[in-house]
Amino acid sequence: MKALIVDDDCTNRVLLQGLISKYAEVHVAVNGSEACDAVQSALDANVPYDLICLDVMMPEMDGHEALNIIREREEKAGINLGQGSKIIMITGRGDSKSIMSSFSQNCDAYLVKPIDKQKLIAELTKLSIIN
Repeated sequence: MKALIVDDDCTNRVLLQGLISKYAEVHVAVNGSEACDAVQSALDANVPYDLICLDVMMPEMDGHEALNIIREREEKAGINLGQGSKIIMITGRGDSKSIMSSFSQNCDAYLVKPIDKQKLIAELTKLSIIN
């Protein structure tokens, strides 16, 4: 399995990388723009990401904009909705507007920081990323 962790905070990236590296090869990006570039490179190489953990609040390009672009690029690559990367929005924002916006943009799950290991594992299991 291949995963991409996207977060502008180094501590959050290291934490997620430590948790997910037990299950996947992990790549990192520090903003939405880097994430979109990494996703496009993976699609071009025909080895798309299985999992993307995407922070919402980031400089240059936020997670919502990156999510839209990622889904558009998957569609252009011939990947049907629901068949692409599993995208978990991971953010400090737990307000209903942010949550609803993320799901309307076709994220697969939403976790509020600080990341709880058990909740993350439960979501990965629910999404059939791990057993």
